[in-house]
Amino acid sequence: MASSHDKIIEYLISRLQDKRPDVRLNAINELKALGASASPALEALKACHDAAEEEDVRSAAQQAGFDIFMATKK
Repeated sequence: MASSHDKIIEYLISRLQDKRPDVRLNAINELKALGASASPALEALKACHDAAEEEDVRSAAQQAGFDIFMATKK
């Protein structure tokens, strides 16, 4: 059974596919705030970056992915 934390990450990952940019940005920011524990979302953040038409979403997804990745190296 998945923990509450895992369910939150799964939920936020699902929000990365929403058609509304503000929803995706909120999910990106929440994942970024979770730091290293959000590492399961790295692939989804890359997919969000690659699919986004909005520059602010692409930039936020890239930065969050970098920050999460670096947090896993500490």
